[in-house]
Amino acid sequence: MNKCDETPSPCVLHVPCLSRSSTLAAVGDAPFPSGNAPSGNTSPAPSGNAPSSSAPGALAPVPWAPALRGKFIVFEGPDGSGKSTQLRRFVELITISGVGVCEVREPGGTKIGEAIRQVLLQRDHDCMTLRCEMLLYMASRAQLVEQRIRPALAQHQLVVADRFVTSTVAYQGAAQGLPYDEIAAAARIAVGQSVPDLVLVFDVDEETAAQRAGIVAPKSKGKRADSATSSLFADRMEDRTREFRRHVRQSYLDQAQADQAHFRVINAANGPDEVWRSLVDTMEKWALGLAAPGSA
Repeated sequence: MNKCDETPSPCVLHVPCLSRSSTLAAVGDAPFPSGNAPSGNTSPAPSGNAPSSSAPGALAPVPWAPALRGKFIVFEGPDGSGKSTQLRRFVELITISGVGVCEVREPGGTKIGEAIRQVLLQRDHDCMTLRCEMLLYMASRAQLVEQRIRPALAQHQLVVADRFVTSTVAYQGAAQGLPYDEIAAAARIAVGQSVPDLVLVFDVDEETAAQRAGIVAPKSKGKRADSATSSLFADRMEDRTREFRRHVRQSYLDQAQADQAHFRVINAANGPDEVWRSLVDTMEKWALGLAAPGSA
C-alpha cells in the first residue's frame, strides 16, 4: 500500500479529518474566475418558518439534504467568526439526514498536508517568504484535492471544507500584498476544476473576531485572552494589527460581492444559535434551488 494512503483514507460516509478550529495564516476558497462576476450578495435573514433542525439544540433530519450529494461546500471567515463550530453542527445535521459527508480541513487533511501544516506552524520559520507560504498552502491543497476531495465527490458524497482558496486570497493576497494573479495561477495548478459549488462566509467585525479568537488588541499586546480561547491563528497572528484583520474581512466581502452565484454571507456577530438558524435557512434555500426545474 502506498504510504500516502495510510492516513487518512478517502472519506466513506462521515469521516472527519481533524476538524479545524482555527486558521493560521490563510487558505482560501473562491472559484477564482477572472473578470467581474455578478455583484451583490446579502446574508439571508433567519426565516420565520425555519425547519425544526434550526431550533437551538434540536437536530432532526432535513428533507433537502439529498440535494447536496456530490456538492462541494466551503466554510470561510476570519478566526473568531465561529465558522468551525457551525461546520461541525452542519456536518452532523447532514449525516443524520442520510447523506455521506467528507469533512476536510486546510492546511492538512492528508498525511502530506499535515506535515506541511506543521512546517507552517513552526514559529522559528520567520524567514519564510510570503510566496513560499502561499505555495505551501497550495501544495497541501493539491494533495487534499487529489486524495480526498475528488474521490469523495466521485462517490456522490457532500464535501465540506474548513477553508479553501478564498482564504489565501484574503490573507496572503489582500492583507499581505501578494498579487491576485499569482494566487489564481497557483490555485489553477493546485485544484484544477475542483472548485466549490458554494462558499459560506461567516462575517464578523474585527474586534469581535479578535476577542473570540484570543487575539490581543495592540494596546495590550503581549497579554493573551484565556488560553482556552486561543488558537493556532492567535499563535500565528497575535502581532498582526487591526488593519490586517480589516483587510482580511473586506477581502472576504469583496469576493462574495464579485460572485453572488457561488457565495453566501452570514452575519456571524450574533450568538451561535441565531447564526445556526441563519445557516440552516441559507442552506435550505440553496438546496431547494438546486432541486428546482432547470437548475444546474
